[in-house]
Amino acid sequence: MALSQSLQQKLLQKLSPQQIQLMKLLQVPTANLEERIKEEMEENPALEATEDDQDATDGELVDEFEGDAEDDFEAEGSEDEYDNIDISEYVGEDDDVADYRLKDENYPEIDEKQTLPFKIESTFHESLLEQLRMLHLDEKERKIAEQLVGSIDDDGYLRRDFGAIADDLAFRQNISATEGEIAALVKQIQKFDPAGICAQDLRQCLLLQLERKKEEGREVDITISILTDYFDEFTKKHYEKIQKGLGLSDEDLKAAINQIIRLNPKPGGNVGETNIGESYVIPDFFIHNNSNKLELTLNSKNAPDLRISEGYRDMLKEYDRGSKKDRRQKEAVIFIKQKIDAAKWFIDAIKQRQNTLYTTMHAIMDYQYEFFLTGDETTLKPMILKDIAERTALDISTVSRVANSKFVQTEFGTYRLKFFFSESLSTDSGEEVSTREVKKILSNMVEGESKKKPLSDERLTELLQQKGYNIARRTVAKYREQLNIPVARLRKQL
Repeated sequence: MALSQSLQQKLLQKLSPQQIQLMKLLQVPTANLEERIKEEMEENPALEATEDDQDATDGELVDEFEGDAEDDFEAEGSEDEYDNIDISEYVGEDDDVADYRLKDENYPEIDEKQTLPFKIESTFHESLLEQLRMLHLDEKERKIAEQLVGSIDDDGYLRRDFGAIADDLAFRQNISATEGEIAALVKQIQKFDPAGICAQDLRQCLLLQLERKKEEGREVDITISILTDYFDEFTKKHYEKIQKGLGLSDEDLKAAINQIIRLNPKPGGNVGETNIGESYVIPDFFIHNNSNKLELTLNSKNAPDLRISEGYRDMLKEYDRGSKKDRRQKEAVIFIKQKIDAAKWFIDAIKQRQNTLYTTMHAIMDYQYEFFLTGDETTLKPMILKDIAERTALDISTVSRVANSKFVQTEFGTYRLKFFFSESLSTDSGEEVSTREVKKILSNMVEGESKKKPLSDERLTELLQQKGYNIARRTVAKYREQLNIPVARLRKQL
């Protein structure tokens, strides 16, 4: 076998620990940043929050640690280090207080000292467990019922098969339960509030709600009959077949439809914390219109000022003043230096996070300036990640991390940053417009259509083409689906 030699070149990019830490911090929403910082302080006693709030500079980002933090970091203690420990740069006075927050003093309503309101209430499953305690159950029944409550999803449905639940009880809790015992307890839980809870499918969920309204009379009875015997026909809006099968007039059918649309298809969605994520979005940025001049501020409520622990500095000073320096003391000093370096890394990463967020959002604001002035979605310009990456000199993956997890509050509402990114579509004049603009026009067309004769995809395509947009029917269908608009047949109303 002949031996051969070859020369190859490979381009490899290795991220430093600081870069990895920054990438992770970029993905943390402002609402969770305080918790992340607390975790870091618990792990590293050399990191602490300042006792009194330090005023941030007017939009300036100050670099607390000149030089490369990676060069400052000490490796694991080696023999050479014990004889040559330089601690001069670690025992300076209070010069490591973080000063990275961006705030505009003209807006007291977003002052750092204010606290955010949070809803104090039971979670969805806690509410069910509280109701469960009101039932007279023996120990076995109670454990089965608790397993059932834990198996209910956030929408309020019990979508697991009874056999699978029985298996879980047997393997995890050593409880032998028949499907009949499980079904009996499910019926009791279905009587809990909110109505429709613990249903196994949509039809059962709606029927459970209607059962509690039976005393309201004939309209409810008709509605129950429709959902019991003609549910598939109802979902497909085959109203003629329903009317013929049940002998209903147009008025009877309309009344039944009105009953159904008032029911809640997701009974778990409005209890406790299952909906808090939507109702209590904490914005990462604020954009204010000051006499037609947009001003961007960064929400730093959950980013306390950080600094190096004075206690750790004092320990190094004591070491520096001492005359006898044995091996154990030197090992302790190297440990302390490593903790201080790690704290510097983290403070610097927080500062870089704020800088990256501000730079990215400012570029988006400049790119979509007209929208932030007017709130008109049709003014949104085509914008992709690459556009912002080029303007900010950031990597596309970095822009993506910011866009996917951050929110901006404007006078027109709060938006996720990825809302502002869209592909382009050409018009008859050759102008490039945002697909967001086309979707908005499409949505307006559907809202303004006659519900007795809704617009088909073909007709929507024709209307858009008449407005000058070069668009195919399949593209209209795709946009309609992305907007969660059903096909014309399902939009039809009596």
